[in-house]
Parts: sequence; C-alpha cells; structure tokens
Amino acid sequence: MNEEKSIGEVLDSIPKGFATVEMIIVDTSSKDRTVEIARSRGAKVISEPRRGYGRAYKTGFENASGEIIVTLDGDSTYPAEKIPELVKMLINEELDFITCDRISMLNEGTMNFQHRVGNAILTLTSNILFGIRIRDSQSGMWIFRREILKKLKLTSDGMPYSEEIKIEAFCRGFSVREVPVEYRARKGEVKLNTWKDGTRNLFFIVLKRLSSV
Repeated sequence: MNEEKSIGEVLDSIPKGFATVEMIIVDTSSKDRTVEIARSRGAKVISEPRRGYGRAYKTGFENASGEIIVTLDGDSTYPAEKIPELVKMLINEELDFITCDRISMLNEGTMNFQHRVGNAILTLTSNILFGIRIRDSQSGMWIFRREILKKLKLTSDGMPYSEEIKIEAFCRGFSVREVPVEYRARKGEVKLNTWKDGTRNLFFIVLKRLSSV
C-alpha cells in the first residue's frame, strides 16, 4: 500500500534468469503510483481492498502458481538479490520452509529501540509457548514449498500472520531453517504501530497456544 518510492527498486532487484519467476504484488487501495510502477516492471497486480497483513498474503498465495514461494515487503528492507541462493538452499537441503532472520545482521539505524524490544518479547514468547527456537519471529521474508500451505492452520488476517506461519511450519513437523539476512532501512512511510500491533501479536500467540492445549 502506497510504496511508490521503493516498489520499482524491489522488483528490479529480483533476479530473473535463474528460474521461471512470477512476481505478484498484492495492493490495498494505493493512492500513489505503486500499481503503475509494479505493472511497468512486469508484476501481476492483485487488488485486495480488505485491510490486513495476513489477508494480503492469503490473497497472494491464492493467486500464485509456482511450486516455491518467496515473500518480502515492498519497502526495500529485504535483500531480494539473495532469492536464488535461498531457493537453491531450500532445494539442495531438502527443506520445506526457510525464514529469514533480520536481527543477526541488522544494519545500524534500520530498527528503532521500541521495535527491537517488541520483536524480542514476541520472539521469546513464541519460543517458550511453542517450544521452538527462532531469533526473529516477525521477519517478512520466507521461502517455502507451496504444497505445505494446505497443512498449515493459518487463522490471522493481520500482523500476527507473520509469527503464525513460522509457528505452524515448526509445529507441524516440517523441515525448517532460519537464515540470517541483511535488513535495510525502509523507504516510504512506516505503517507499523509498535505498541498497538505488538500487543495484538502477543495476545494472538497466547490465545493460539491456549486453543491448542
């Protein structure tokens, strides 16, 4: 939503020659040139007027045709140029799901103190409640086999979707690996409300754990 300052750069940085690449942008009623720029780069733009981080991903996955799906934000924070390397890792190591860890290689000034604290609390809570081991429960860059989606119970349409898909991948017994990647300063307006979204995420994972007991 409203990522005209970065969407072209993100799409241009995705390597195209290593495989058949389908680029899908899920747009939530952008008022700027996001859609125009994305289409000019060859991306398939899916309109999804319903708000929500998880809702956007669900819509994107429904429209994706590839056997392997890669996700990242449209704000230039994730290293799209590493996609071939990560896809190769998924295949060669016979993994089902790779989630990228932003914390281990965090660039100076790319995540404020509040976000770091919130991320640490949510990650620790996920690890304790679900018996998993992960450094970054809120990362938005994942590489996974499309076939596992039907076996994941993904209920959130909001920000908790990010932690939920990782929890599900671990707890359903899939082969999962967390890989450190560089995290860069975003371009454009910050849409995350640290405390409001963080509190919602925290309540979500506690309720999810209670519902699975």
